[in-house]
Amino acid sequence: MQGQWKEVVRLRFKGERFRDHALDLLALSELSQFQKLVAETAKSLWRAANPDRERLPPHFEQRTRLCLRQIEEGSAVAPLEVFLEEPDRDQMDLWEEEPQEPEEISGAVDMAYEVFEAIERNESLPDRFPKRLVSEYTKWGQTLAADEVVEFTPSNRTEPARVSAENRQRLEAYAEIPYEDVVDMEGEVFEADVRQRRFQLWKDNQNAVTVSFSEQQEEMVTTALKEHRFLRLRVAGRGEYSPDGQLLKIMDVQSLDIIRTQVSEYDRGIPPIEEVLLSLASEVPQQEWDNLPPDLTDDLDRYLYGTPPK
Repeated sequence: MQGQWKEVVRLRFKGERFRDHALDLLALSELSQFQKLVAETAKSLWRAANPDRERLPPHFEQRTRLCLRQIEEGSAVAPLEVFLEEPDRDQMDLWEEEPQEPEEISGAVDMAYEVFEAIERNESLPDRFPKRLVSEYTKWGQTLAADEVVEFTPSNRTEPARVSAENRQRLEAYAEIPYEDVVDMEGEVFEADVRQRRFQLWKDNQNAVTVSFSEQQEEMVTTALKEHRFLRLRVAGRGEYSPDGQLLKIMDVQSLDIIRTQVSEYDRGIPPIEEVLLSLASEVPQQEWDNLPPDLTDDLDRYLYGTPPK
């Protein structure tokens, strides 16, 4: 397979354990966790940017797979790379001498950088960071001792971000409290409290979430409640999530849309099946009816399948 390797990020393990540029098996697990959090971040960022698409693009996971081909000196430095396949000959003129890494992996690594930079400065996490991934981020650096640090520098940065035991403790504090994030969901309305301006939106038979609504949205909510057999509501806004990513409630409804379900209604103008059959029978000439054997209905298998007569 023709192509080139492109460095995406450089991890530097600092501490006595990593002297002589050696990584023990525990440190290798840190590389595995970094790969996982980058891959999950890439998926979440892509889905946020493409809300109308259900499936990831082809070869998405391959484009976010980091590889370690060598360990360099300077404590222990692990340059992580992606492999960029050489394009078809028809696209050779687009192949640059220094190919750029896929935007999925560069965006995910850059997001990880922003998260740990914010933690280092004791600031809030970036708004566009998928907050449900906080628990995944806290798993990175679990094997580090108090005097050990992992510095990582994306290819588009000059200064590293730091992962340490202290920074992990700060990050774990975020994992213990609910957080707000965007929400876009559809469901049925079975309960509504007009006085409190809240209703229950049921995504399925077992999961419901409380939604706050305004006076201007009241008519739409009550209509969806009254005709819940035929109507669903799509709600877009901001919701509160539990630390493990479960939607708890929707506080800020930015838009409501009524969606009519595909329900077949009885049409009294359609003739009964008996009339349809009689109409079809009347189109068959009488002589054809006369040619039918008199015991056709009593011995149907005989005429259809050749079974012995009854």
